[in-house]
Amino acid sequence: MNTGLTYEQEIFVQDSIPVRLEKLVTNLARISQLFSDSTHEDVVKSLIRETMYFLEWIAPDIDIDNAFELANLGRFLTRWLFNWEQAWNNTEAKNQIIQELGIWSDSVLQMSKLPAVQQS
Repeated sequence: MNTGLTYEQEIFVQDSIPVRLEKLVTNLARISQLFSDSTHEDVVKSLIRETMYFLEWIAPDIDIDNAFELANLGRFLTRWLFNWEQAWNNTEAKNQIIQELGIWSDSVLQMSKLPAVQQS
């Protein structure tokens, strides 16, 4: 039976909403952590793309207000990708993005109603 879903999407959507949101938070944390090291540019871009898929795969299964918030997160990531060179090569811009990623992580974590993940 062809559901029109990719293998990765099929596996992802089998998880509960809180687990999917936790995976989203994990990706945001990884992006933030790797963003400060200029040797990980391709990995960061790949994680952003994966995160945008996560947003797309979560939104249909949550309430409209939270779906709207995830769409705003997607817009934030998209704006960043469109201005990649400016963001990647500017320490001030990187610091701002890392700060905003933290805010988004907190917001998604609240959305998932999961306890806070361990901070290192």
